[in-house]
Order: sequence, then structure tokens, then C-alpha cells
Amino acid sequence: MLKLGFIGAGTVGSALALKLGARGYPIVAVSSRSGTSAARLAQSLKGARAFDSNQGVADNAELVFITTPDGAIPVVAAEVRWHAGQSVVHCSGADSTAILEPARKLGSYVGAFHPLQTFASVQQAIENIPGSTFAVEATEPLLTILKDMATALESHWVELKADDKVAYHAAAVIACNYMVTLVKLATDLWQTFNVPREQAVQALLPLLKGTIHNIETVGIPNCLTGPIARGDTGTIKKHLDALQKVAPGLLATYRELGRQTIPIALAKGRINAQQAEALAALLNKSEEGEVRCV
Repeated sequence: MLKLGFIGAGTVGSALALKLGARGYPIVAVSSRSGTSAARLAQSLKGARAFDSNQGVADNAELVFITTPDGAIPVVAAEVRWHAGQSVVHCSGADSTAILEPARKLGSYVGAFHPLQTFASVQQAIENIPGSTFAVEATEPLLTILKDMATALESHWVELKADDKVAYHAAAVIACNYMVTLVKLATDLWQTFNVPREQAVQALLPLLKGTIHNIETVGIPNCLTGPIARGDTGTIKKHLDALQKVAPGLLATYRELGRQTIPIALAKGRINAQQAEALAALLNKSEEGEVRCV
């Protein structure tokens, strides 16, 4: 089995190293901008050694994961003297293997191995990795090695090309980061009727969990509920009027989300084309009552 090294001992690097080590992969070398972080991770891994330099990791490992912040990956790739036949892998979601071109020019195999998961801490990352999907970009023989790693981590994998990476990462941001934004906007509304954010979050969590459960078990589009799914223009009109009074800054967001939901409702089959047109006409009206051009 290949000897692995990690350059970067943050949340993602530490979690991957610990999970792979627990699955029998030999982790032999670790470095980090913080020597303390590297030493801490190495002490948690049997047979691992912390190095003061990234070059030390490259000189001792056959497959090196660069798990630094994204902006530092090309810097590390350019500064290290890689070896022919060595494998160099980054864990960025948006970047392709092109940022590892210095390693490729020196004869190394290059790849990307991105966990499609949210990691707030090392322990949470360790718990969340099983069942997740890894986006893999590489050529053989490294491609098969990375796919096997994903399987060893009790995860799935999807193979991407270089041109796919940015759209893939944008999708992840929409599904994950912007869900946080939507919950924040929803709890803002609860504060207009004097319910604190913490209480609002607790009230909305069962709804969020139920929605995720429905997406998983019923699937899109059939899991869609609510006024758009019913063609209920009366309720949408009430929402727009209320938002105009208490949170006018949310109107544009509400309208756009509604417009994007209409095709889902049509696909579900609970509304017809005429109802869809009525919903679109209502949502396309500006605050002054003029139809928005689309």
C-alpha cells in the first residue's frame, strides 16, 4: 500500500489522515504552516512523522495530499521538488488538477479528491465522511487509487473532468452554504414578530429535517409542497404584501426563489400551464406593480 503524506493539518487534512490511517493506509509524513498542528496530527497517527518543511513530506511519501487552503495549493505545488512516479493530490472543490502542473511537469501523477461534505471541526468531519461523495479527478493509475480510497472511507465517488469542477463546486455552495443563508433570512422574519433567532431556529429545524427526509425518500419534484406546488396565487400575494411591509429587502429574493420553483411544481404535475403563468405573472411584478422583464 502506498505511503501517504499530508501537507496541511487543518480540518480536512486531519480528518482524511485519521480516517485513512484507521482504514490501514500508512500515513508516514505530515507538515503544516503550524508546527504544533503537524506534531499533533502526527502523534495521532501510528508511524507518522512531523516535518518542518513540505519538502520533507514529499521526500518520504509516495502519495502526497495537499490539504492547505485553496490559495496555497499552487504555491506548494510550485515550491516542492516532486519525484517522477509520485502522486500529488489536492482537495479543493473548485480547482482542477491544472494547479498541480508543476508536479506533473516533474513526472508526478496529479489528482483531485474533494469530499462533498461540510466540516465544522475535525471530529465532525470524521463522523460525516462515511456516506459522503468524493469528487475525483485524475488519470490512471491514480484514478483507481483515489476511487478505492473513497470506497475504503465508506463513501461514494463521482469522476469529474477539469471543466466540471467550478459548476460542481457552485452546486455544493448553493445546497450547503446558501441553505444557511435561507435559514438566516427565515429567522430574520421571525424576529419581526419578536421571536429570538435561537428559538426560531429550533422551531424551523424539524421542518428542515422533514424537507431533507422528503428529498431523500420521495425525491424531486414530488417532494415539493407549499403554495407554488398548489398554484395558490392568493397565498403568494399575501406573502408579497407582508414582506413589503416588514422586510422589503427580502422581496427580490422571495420572487426569484418562487420563479425558480414554478418549473418544479409543473414537473410534479399538481399545477397546469395556466396556473404556472398566473404564478409567474404575480412574481414578475415589481414593487410598483409593473411587470418585470425576463
